[in-house]
Amino acid sequence: MAKKTPVSKRNAFYAQSGGVTAVINASAAGVIEACRKHSKHIGTLYAGRHGIVGALTEDLIDTSQESAAAVRALRYTPAGAFGSARYKLKGIEQDRAKYERLIEVFRAHDIGYFFYNGGNDSMDTALKVSKIGEELGYPITCVGVPKTVDNDLPITDCCPGFGSVAKYVAVSTREAALDVESMARTSTKVFILEVMGRHAGWIAAAGGLAQRRSSDAPHVILFPEVTFDQAKFLAKVKGSVEKNGYCVVVVSEGVKGPDGKFLAEAGTTDAFGHAQLGGAAPEVARIVKEGLGYKYHWAVADYLQRAARHIASKTDVEQAYAVGRAAVEFAVKGQNSVLPVIKRTSSKPYRWRIESAPLAAVANIEKKVPPSFITADGFGITAACRRYLQPLIAGEDYPPFKDGLPDYVTLKKAPVRRKLKTDFKV
Repeated sequence: MAKKTPVSKRNAFYAQSGGVTAVINASAAGVIEACRKHSKHIGTLYAGRHGIVGALTEDLIDTSQESAAAVRALRYTPAGAFGSARYKLKGIEQDRAKYERLIEVFRAHDIGYFFYNGGNDSMDTALKVSKIGEELGYPITCVGVPKTVDNDLPITDCCPGFGSVAKYVAVSTREAALDVESMARTSTKVFILEVMGRHAGWIAAAGGLAQRRSSDAPHVILFPEVTFDQAKFLAKVKGSVEKNGYCVVVVSEGVKGPDGKFLAEAGTTDAFGHAQLGGAAPEVARIVKEGLGYKYHWAVADYLQRAARHIASKTDVEQAYAVGRAAVEFAVKGQNSVLPVIKRTSSKPYRWRIESAPLAAVANIEKKVPPSFITADGFGITAACRRYLQPLIAGEDYPPFKDGLPDYVTLKKAPVRRKLKTDFKV
């Protein structure tokens, strides 16, 4: 059972963390609206400008200055409305000064609730903040708000942000395949689409939803979970071109060779200490060119896949909003060190509900695509995988359009007056 803490009226802090998504602002809307609903327990909700960095530097945003209409519009707006950051806090003993600074800022602004909207690393941070708060005699209710396009958080059936990326990749794969097929006789024969997914191939798997018949694209999916076998891959590509006239490949950025290294490893690391990847698609294209001599094109979905709010999954939007609201509901009921997770109760028809799970059961744990979801040859998705994925991309939730473009909201982001005399550099 999650530990319950006494509930009293305190201010709250919300931060967005890591890579943003097409629907992370829907979670923000859920948090903001729920905090306003529970005004007996929650005073002012502050947001961190650029995530946890805003807390460390006491750069807070007063969300009470945003109109109800602007908050509703967050459901239709991609990216991080308050700014996010790739900033990892290490263990408490290693980064103790930073954790103490967080508590100092929270104490100065009477913040008793901390809602952290992020992935694996963020859930770990929220858990540690709860622990250091108790240690320093400043109890704070910490509740995670799940988010990650990689879909790799355990316990939850899926992760808010993933369904919309999955929909974008499936749509893009089908549309690009039609283009390549129409030109293949005299032009490009192999098209390679690189998608996100460092260790888990959920996004690459979603490309498989574009396929309705065995001859349809994608003809090859390269998963991080399956070691890249060059000879086997080239044989698969050659067979597809000879049979269908063309071949479409969806490759995850995290595909590794027999030596355990990323195909596209650049030799550097990001802010979280993860290997910086330099592009799997051009590397796979080089292998195709040298091995088979086919004319090729490649593309990297990159930020486009996670920013594409115009084609977001309705299911994803609804779930993102729901976990935001649920996080606040859990907090005001006294639940601490938990996060809301999605529980699937039926696949056909698709039904789900929100439950709570301990942060400790999610922090720094990655859920990978199971073997039962990958075909025996390692290049496709099974019927079981399709049954899992299909409901997550279901439904459309188009944003309002103006002058032919999506009409996304821009918030006021009114700054909160600083109370501490000391600055903190990050």
